[in-house]
Amino acid sequence: MAQEKFIIISGATASGKTSTSIKVAKYLQEQHSRHAEIINFDSLLFYKELNIGTAKPDMRERDGVKHHLIDVSSIEKPINASDFLALAKPIFESLQKNDIIPILVGGSAFYIRALVKGMINSRENLSTGQKFPQTELLSKLKGDLGSINKYLEDNDPDIFNYFHPNDEYRLTRALEYHLQNDSKYSEEISRINKNRPYDFNYNCQLNGEMLHLYLEVEKSTHLEVMKKRVLQMLENGLIDEVENILLQNFNKNLKPLGSIGYKETIKFIENKPHSIVNELVEEIFISTRQLAKSQKTFFRKIEPKYQISPLTDNHILFNHIDNFILK
Repeated sequence: MAQEKFIIISGATASGKTSTSIKVAKYLQEQHSRHAEIINFDSLLFYKELNIGTAKPDMRERDGVKHHLIDVSSIEKPINASDFLALAKPIFESLQKNDIIPILVGGSAFYIRALVKGMINSRENLSTGQKFPQTELLSKLKGDLGSINKYLEDNDPDIFNYFHPNDEYRLTRALEYHLQNDSKYSEEISRINKNRPYDFNYNCQLNGEMLHLYLEVEKSTHLEVMKKRVLQMLENGLIDEVENILLQNFNKNLKPLGSIGYKETIKFIENKPHSIVNELVEEIFISTRQLAKSQKTFFRKIEPKYQISPLTDNHILFNHIDNFILK
C-alpha cells in the first residue's frame, strides 16, 4: 500500500477552492492512479437548506468526485467544531484505510485547525443542550457584558490579557468555559499556545504526510470575483431561497441563518416594500469582504503551506502534487 498522505486546500471565500480541489482529485487519478475524495470543512455547506447563498457545488460541479460532509444536517441542528471533528475524523481514517487520499477543502479555519490540532479541552459540549450545574447563572449573565466582565475579573482575570473587555463573543465563551468546567479559559488558551496552534506540522492529530495548498487571489481581482458572486447569487434566486426557508417556519435567529448572505437577505425581506436590491448587494459584498479579510489573516499564520493563485499557477499546482506523490 502507498504511503498515507492527505491534502489540505484552504483559502478565503471565493478563492477558487471548489474548482481547484476537483482539479486536484482528477489529476491524482489521471496522472498518478491515486483515488482521492473531498472532505468539506466549509461550515455552511453542512446544511441541507442553504444552497444558493453558500455557493454550494451541485452534482454537475462536483464532476464525479465524491464529496463528504455536504448536506449532513439541518439548520435546526447547528454543527460546531467539536461536532465536525466527530464527523470528519472517521471519514478521514476510512479513506486512508482504503488507500484513498483525503482532500480537506474549505474556508472555516477554526474547523480545520480543530481536526489537525485537536480541540480546547472541555468536559461537555455546550452545543448539545445538555445541562451543567451553572446553566441558570449562564442564562442570567449572557448578553450582559458588564456582568460578564465582573464575573471574569473575579474568576479568570488573566483572560483580559487575551481578549479586549468589549469582545463580548469571546468573553462569553470564556464565561461558558469557566462555568462548565470550573477552570480558567486563560489557562487553556495558554496550553493551546504552547502547542503552537498555527504550526500544522507540530503535534498533528492526523496520520500521514500533509500537503497544504493555500489559495490567494490578487486583491483587486478577488474583490471583483466576490462582487460577481454576490450578483450571481441574487440572480440565481437567493431571495426566493430565504423566503422559502422562512415560510417553513424556521426561526430566523438560528445560527446558520446569521451567516453572510442570509442575515442581510432576511433583513431585506422584513423591510419590504421599502427594500432596495442594490443596497442588499452592497451589504452582502461588504460582509463578504470582511469575512475574506478575517480568513486571510488566519490562514496566513498557518504553516507549512504553499501559496498559489488558482487563476495563474496551474503548472505550480501540479508540480506540488507531483513532488508530493512521488517523494
